[in-house]
Amino acid sequence: MTDDYDRGRRDGLRLALAVLAAEETKWAATLGESRSGRTNAVRQVRHKTLQVAQRRVQTVLNRLSPKDDGALDAEMASALDKLGL
Repeated sequence: MTDDYDRGRRDGLRLALAVLAAEETKWAATLGESRSGRTNAVRQVRHKTLQVAQRRVQTVLNRLSPKDDGALDAEMASALDKLGL
């Protein structure tokens, strides 16, 4: 049961990474497009915040991944490739 629970937690973190990557892409596309300096500054802060959140979730995912074989399983590797991490 704990193996299923751990796998579920990792899947949840992968989903969080996918959501953060989508949001980061959305904000990256709008950087510097506004004529308002304040709007551009807010967009840059949001973009950076999403990048930091992605790194933190990735760190937690790395801590939860099994250490027994030292290599990523195919599922995790494909999920990370999709995200570009």
